[in-house]
Amino acid sequence: MGSLPPEQIRRVAIIGAGPGGVVAAKYLLAEDLFDLIDVYEQQASFGGVWNYTKEPHGTIDIPQTNPHQPLEDPIWRSPNPSQNGVIDKDPVATFVSPMYEHLEANIPHLIMKHSDKPLEDNQLFPSRETILTYLEEYAQDIQHLVHFQTQVTNVRCVNQESEALWLVQSKDLKTSSFSLTSYDAVIVANGHYAVPHIPSITGMKVWNEAYPGLITHSKHYRRPSPYTNKKVLIVGNSASGTDIASQIATVSLHPLLLSSHSKSDLFPFSASYKQDVPEISEFLPPSKFDRAVRFANNKIETDIDAILFATGYHYSFPFLSSLSPPLSPTGARVENLYQHIFCIPSPSLAFIGLPSKIIPFRTFEAQAAVIARVWAGRLSLPPEGEMWKWERELVKTRGGGRAFHVLPYPTDFQYHDSLVEWAGRAEGETGDDEGKGKGKKERKWNEKEYWTRGRFPAIKAKFAEKGEGRRGVKSMEELGFDYEVWKREQGKNGDGEN
Repeated sequence: MGSLPPEQIRRVAIIGAGPGGVVAAKYLLAEDLFDLIDVYEQQASFGGVWNYTKEPHGTIDIPQTNPHQPLEDPIWRSPNPSQNGVIDKDPVATFVSPMYEHLEANIPHLIMKHSDKPLEDNQLFPSRETILTYLEEYAQDIQHLVHFQTQVTNVRCVNQESEALWLVQSKDLKTSSFSLTSYDAVIVANGHYAVPHIPSITGMKVWNEAYPGLITHSKHYRRPSPYTNKKVLIVGNSASGTDIASQIATVSLHPLLLSSHSKSDLFPFSASYKQDVPEISEFLPPSKFDRAVRFANNKIETDIDAILFATGYHYSFPFLSSLSPPLSPTGARVENLYQHIFCIPSPSLAFIGLPSKIIPFRTFEAQAAVIARVWAGRLSLPPEGEMWKWERELVKTRGGGRAFHVLPYPTDFQYHDSLVEWAGRAEGETGDDEGKGKGKKERKWNEKEYWTRGRFPAIKAKFAEKGEGRRGVKSMEELGFDYEVWKREQGKNGDGEN
């Protein structure tokens, strides 16, 4: 299937009103073509994953290897006055978020922001509260499209005369009533931080039964105090693992054990409080050892008080369970996609936000620009054979597992820029700052942004060294990272585009 005829798509459903869903709605609206845009959000407000739940609820299977979990049940709580979408004082639907109390972005605000809304006058690495407020403000102009506290329970494709019709079943969580609405296209923007991934390791199940509650996942971490004076092992050294380790180490016994299978680019410095250890190869029998594990180097560690897995999440879409073949049979990646976006067999189904290790907000904009222009008929998809070839080639280079959607720098910027270039080939005049033309304007990353992206692990390390003083740091220059100085030293001129 090549490009979609513009008359084919007029009614669009968006699942999720987090950052990806909001951006999708804005770009669709800007095309000034679609008759109906419905956004479904199971929470009571904007923000998606950035909504904080003070205490986690529910349990996690140990191990947790099955991505095919049922839809989550809401937790009913009194509304937060700052939450948008809340129009009364009745309890509102909330869902467990992986946000923790003192979380800060690991991306500086220079590149964390949306292209059309500033974020600079804040702490250099913004707090979760700042980002949530920012996202709520950014979403105000699409609020009329959103069905809050409405959970999508099933999405089914019905082919009619070679055209796909999507039937979306939703549940009003306040009344428990169901609705069924038909659409020409569906955007899935539900995020991928709902179903934790905890790998199966020899002896884990028996160990967990003997020491219930000692093994947990970063989704249920909120604050360091429960780990006071405890011997702690953290598994995983990506963004959440390294940040949580630095927090827990302020109260735990030293050294804190950090287990991983590779070196982290987020820990470019030696931390005296931690000891790097290999992967866990075995949880040792409680009958022979006391709270012990064996590592891949055959070393045994005993008397462990807590093990926290910061090992990521499964891709999970319980509302798409009727699709055949399944889009994510193992939860490691989403299959049958072109450019991490379009479902190749049915390009009227699209995804926003699947790649990881990206700069999220701007990447979502580039993905949304392509989707909106393809569905508006201003931009063509390549022939179906080329789309399948793209996926096959990526599997050859990255494998068919979790690495498929991982875009480490500079791949993340290159991916964004390739989408912007593709979107720029759309027919007709694309909107500009004065509102002329159709569609929202987007641009590639500039040289300063590339420079910043390549350095922000080091920038974050300098920021963290400030301790509580970091809260007053608003710019990279205060930490000794000055792009203009660097450019002069390199003998460069202008602000060239990459």
